[in-house]
Amino acid sequence: MSAGIVSYGAYLPSLAISTEAIAQANSHAHAPGLGVSQKTVPEVDEDTITISTAAAFQALSRLEDKENIQSKMGALFIGSESHPYAVKPSGTVVAQALGLPTQMALADLQFACKAGTQSFQICLMYVQAGQIEYGLAIGADTAQSAPGDALEYTAAAGGAAFVVGQHEVIATLLATTSYVTDTPDFWRRPRQSYPQHGGRFTGEPAYFHHITHATTALLAKTQLQSKDFQHVIFHTPNGKFPVTVAKQLGFTSQQMAHSLVVEKVGNTYAAASLLALVNVLDHALPGEKILLTSYGSGAGADSFAFEITPEILNFRARQSSVLADYIAKLQPITYTQYCQRSES
Repeated sequence: MSAGIVSYGAYLPSLAISTEAIAQANSHAHAPGLGVSQKTVPEVDEDTITISTAAAFQALSRLEDKENIQSKMGALFIGSESHPYAVKPSGTVVAQALGLPTQMALADLQFACKAGTQSFQICLMYVQAGQIEYGLAIGADTAQSAPGDALEYTAAAGGAAFVVGQHEVIATLLATTSYVTDTPDFWRRPRQSYPQHGGRFTGEPAYFHHITHATTALLAKTQLQSKDFQHVIFHTPNGKFPVTVAKQLGFTSQQMAHSLVVEKVGNTYAAASLLALVNVLDHALPGEKILLTSYGSGAGADSFAFEITPEILNFRARQSSVLADYIAKLQPITYTQYCQRSES
């Protein structure tokens, strides 16, 4: 029983701060060469719940048979590492705000930046197993970083939502794989305001190791090669890591052309890989294949292969905006304004 993407939506805050402004505030001559020119900044009343609701609302509004599909929504999973409540779920608030059924599988998920693709994977498996007709998977975050820390240059906010099902599918799931180890490269203990990380340790033994193993497992499972994909997405903690791992695995810059939205929005953590997928879907054509591999500290990676169907042309006719429109409307703020929002 096949499953795939039926609709998708995204949301970005309207504000952004340049990495150069952050560098000047920290008395650095230049921003580090991370391949990120600016990052989004949430307003004081924007959190994982509001961002998730906005992204999901757009995904639902793009459905041709919205009321029918919404009434058959059987699962909602939200992946984030910045849920506003330690005990109360984000999902119940989002479900009620969207008018979703009360009889549904629902949970908040946490696996660092992999939490978004984890929610995506679970919803797809629910559909494939025949347990539900439609599911809603969301990745959203308002990432935190300590002032002056290297993370301050990239930690951003945003969200992406995907309706998955079996009918009017715009991208069919071909396969998915996962790879996990106990690699503590990034963590935050209870009552800590900001996460801690292992610096350079987050590269080779963490990000690159897990991305490589999950991706090679997917290629083996599908018996596809790097050249068979027109679009490739690797998790974007910055603009350098995904380009580096792509070259190591035999992918080209042309295949990465639409996946590096991190350059203009920063690292949106659990939403990062999914926002890149949104931008790829905004440009993909029928018959093209997409490879996506996320990464989450702690550590693990999810890898997916999708094939675009002709239905995407009908879907695109219902789109009133694309992710690039959000990015084009980002309004720059000063470091002082940024700090005022971070402290609220």
